[in-house]
Amino acid sequence: MRVYLNKGLFTDKEFTLVENGSMRAVAFKYSTGVEALRVENEKGYFIILPFQGQQIWRAIFCGRELVMRTKFDEPVANVEYLKTYGGFLLHCGINNTGKPQEGEKPYPQHGEIPNAEYKTAYIDCEDDYISVGGELRYDMAFVKSYTFSPECRLYKDDTVLKIFVTLENRRQSPMDYMYLCHINFRPIDGAKLIYSADYQKVRAVRYIPDDIPNEQKTRLTEYFDALEKNPAVHNEVGGDGQIYNPEICFLLDYKSDENNRAYTLQYTDDGACYVSHDANILPVGVRWISRTGDEDSMGMILPSTAEHLGYRNAQEKGQIKFLGPMEKISFYTEAGWVDKEKADRVKEQIEAMNK
Repeated sequence: MRVYLNKGLFTDKEFTLVENGSMRAVAFKYSTGVEALRVENEKGYFIILPFQGQQIWRAIFCGRELVMRTKFDEPVANVEYLKTYGGFLLHCGINNTGKPQEGEKPYPQHGEIPNAEYKTAYIDCEDDYISVGGELRYDMAFVKSYTFSPECRLYKDDTVLKIFVTLENRRQSPMDYMYLCHINFRPIDGAKLIYSADYQKVRAVRYIPDDIPNEQKTRLTEYFDALEKNPAVHNEVGGDGQIYNPEICFLLDYKSDENNRAYTLQYTDDGACYVSHDANILPVGVRWISRTGDEDSMGMILPSTAEHLGYRNAQEKGQIKFLGPMEKISFYTEAGWVDKEKADRVKEQIEAMNK
């Protein structure tokens, strides 16, 4: 059963829009005016903004808040990327990802879709899951026309979100595109990063801003030097000497299984933050960690078509992707929390892949 959503359904007072056994979808509006849906099962819930980027704003399972810590308790409507930056999962692209580098023509950070307004949004309710999805139409005469269609699904007994995306070129000529799935977990000090890639081939992107204090520059320089000698030193979350202020990005070459799936864990004694992505369609692994005191984020994997350094960098490295006339492509990502039993199975799988 599919229910199409209208902004008029959302008010300051919560109400149950769909109920299905132990699952339900609750509609409400933040004090900022942004419409939201909370999709619940017995183990937790996620909050999605159906009309604003289809952002997954919050994810809480097994009593654990998964999303990064920021200054934004509520999403803000119709503003630029960093003025409403607090979501768990943001879709980025399609004209570009990253931010313009020096000498590059200005464009919005991480593209036009993270906060794009959706005219079409819906809920799908089946026997064992509830999905929220939508369709974004983008048209620029003589240049580009596409539809971007994401859907987030939660099964009744699950703690992992299933995220489906379809991108369709609607013009009679080839279309260039970039896409990055920006997943922002909260760091767990003492956890281990475990992932299906060669730990010694992880590259830290050395960047030290000019406008930070000298002490901070010194610590960053020392940590970059340590990462260059042994990239695996960052795998222990909160380890000695680590500094992620303002941020560090890493690049990873993922290995995949027979189904082209790659895996990442933030592994703890009682479970793990978990991501599985398609390493064929999203071949570039970007890791983004920021721990400033105000922001605290473990972007342990942002599956992407290109590095995070903008369009020109991707073009120079042959990372721009293309769809043929009227062609479409679909990809699938999983993100959430897994219990100890599942975490151990995935850990064993990753270790076998890394041999």
